[in-house]
Amino acid sequence: MKAVGLDIGSLSTKAVVMDDQGILSSATVLSSDSAESGAEAALKQALAQAGINGDGDIYVVSTGAGGKAISFSRQQKAMTTCLARGVHYLLPAARTVIDMGAETITVVRINERGRVADYGDQDKCAAGTGIFLQQMAKLLQIPLEEMAHISSRAKARADISSTCAVFAESEVISHIHRDPPTPTEDIVAGIYGSMVNRIMALMKRIGIEKEVAVTGGVGANSGLVSILAEEIGYKVLVPATPHLAGAIGAAIIAKENMAKGGS
Repeated sequence: MKAVGLDIGSLSTKAVVMDDQGILSSATVLSSDSAESGAEAALKQALAQAGINGDGDIYVVSTGAGGKAISFSRQQKAMTTCLARGVHYLLPAARTVIDMGAETITVVRINERGRVADYGDQDKCAAGTGIFLQQMAKLLQIPLEEMAHISSRAKARADISSTCAVFAESEVISHIHRDPPTPTEDIVAGIYGSMVNRIMALMKRIGIEKEVAVTGGVGANSGLVSILAEEIGYKVLVPATPHLAGAIGAAIIAKENMAKGGS
């Protein structure tokens, strides 16, 4: 029997297949209107990559925004729990996790066993999230993938609101139309800075403990991570596949349930 973790997010759905030797395969697909159909698509791809025909003999644990909607999941777990377990597997030294998803920012403090010690999140405003970053890239008319490289040339950070996505958008437009206009690289650095300010406020509420790890799709953005490390005051850890941390944690819990004889 293989353990499967599913993380159903608002923008992407991730599947991870594990056995006693570790991770066998993973797959990421765009989330659909139906959480279950997106989960089925990700699961099918991950199983195929692992060389498993059909559904095989699997034990599925789901998490994320759509985790409770998966009928073939044997258990649904909180995202914070799965992040803690996934990060502990990937980066055992980490004690604080910053997860930057499409619609939420979550900070989790974890203990030496990979269990949640405390957490906090914000999902009331898009500011600081992956969707916010996409909106800013569209507004600046530059590819999202190029933003990190562009920000590395910044000589200053443009003043951008960290409290409201609507205000931030207005401020970016103002910087674009100034005479002379604010350099694009400074605007991008300012956008990253505004996101980091939102993250730091959350971290100060929860408490920062070394080492700090960054997960979620936004965690792959080196420009944002660089400014975050600068504000924290030391290097932060980023796993090779930051977007898979939650799904890996769910798969680990599935393995544990299997070992206990869970049905």
